[in-house]
Amino acid sequence: MNRPLRVLHLTFNMGIGGTEQVIRQLVSGMDAGEASNEILCIDGQVGPMGEQLRETGIPVTSVVRQPGFDRALIRAIRGRLREGGFDIVHCHQYTPWVYGWFAALGTPAKVVFTEHGRFYPDRYRYKAALINPLMARTTSSIVAISAATRLALARYEFMPRSRIRVVYNGIEPLQPDSDTVHQLRRELDLPETAFIVGTVSRLDSIKNQAMMLRAFARFLEDCPNAWLLIVGDGPERDNLEVLASHLNISHRVSFTGFVNNPVNHLALMDVFLLSSHSEGTSMTLLEATSLGIPALVTSVGGNPEIVSEGVNGLLTPPDDGWAFARAMIELWQKPALRKQLGQGGQERFGERFSRDVMVTAYQQIYRHCIKGEA
Repeated sequence: MNRPLRVLHLTFNMGIGGTEQVIRQLVSGMDAGEASNEILCIDGQVGPMGEQLRETGIPVTSVVRQPGFDRALIRAIRGRLREGGFDIVHCHQYTPWVYGWFAALGTPAKVVFTEHGRFYPDRYRYKAALINPLMARTTSSIVAISAATRLALARYEFMPRSRIRVVYNGIEPLQPDSDTVHQLRRELDLPETAFIVGTVSRLDSIKNQAMMLRAFARFLEDCPNAWLLIVGDGPERDNLEVLASHLNISHRVSFTGFVNNPVNHLALMDVFLLSSHSEGTSMTLLEATSLGIPALVTSVGGNPEIVSEGVNGLLTPPDDGWAFARAMIELWQKPALRKQLGQGGQERFGERFSRDVMVTAYQQIYRHCIKGEA
């Protein structure tokens, strides 16, 4: 097949999140001579990222999924596959995979499924044991965003591990604006001499920012010029602000709320923090790495596949505030180590986590599916 492939990306919506960011990077970065991309959202909302992609000429449409098992949704997807002459239906996340798999039956479209992350705590589902092995055998390609995610698919979703390929998320390197960074420092009232640790994340219990706050309180006892920058919003924000007040550190913690493009906030940070109970492949961790910011993360999910101890950051056990605080102290006390880890992060980013690396991997998967080699 010499023409560009027709690829339909099936997802919940194109709001603001990691999966949506991966899809955006993928469709924006793919060579037009290699593939023509379209996005179909099944939750009835295109979302702000979808609107942005529309402005660049990428078709983004939506249908409304009804409660329960929606057979009409299968018919709608199948109709779009036939009408658009799609070669590939790329299903992002489990539920879109189920609907995409059923919809592709009786059409020429090959099914690609990418698992972008897992719930915490993970669990077995008896229905998965019944249907997933069949769906896996008849899906052209199954992709996990990390080796940890691949293991979870095999363990909890009863999929053959040998059939699951790992493709790491990839992004374009960020480019902060120095003038904006300086202005932002003034707006946030951050002294030039401040040692700034921070995170960009949804404020959710799975991200365990409560542990981060407790660890920062201990760190502040050793590093009196420390500041914590928390960029993001979510259901735990009020609780976290109360906790910061209870710990008497509110004067050194800045909650910025949601920021659509946090590149300049990241550029303020001396160390990037991620304290999660569970992670797939954190997009904001990749963003920090692309900027050469050393990372301190919990050793969960895909984090150890991005951060190698002593190479581009430090790892601590999950929910261990003392270890997290000690690691912050070590990074504060050793500027040469921070520089070394930052440089190591940029090198690893270029080798494994750039958008070009991810796009090339998916282009190969699509072509192999058409040839029946995946």
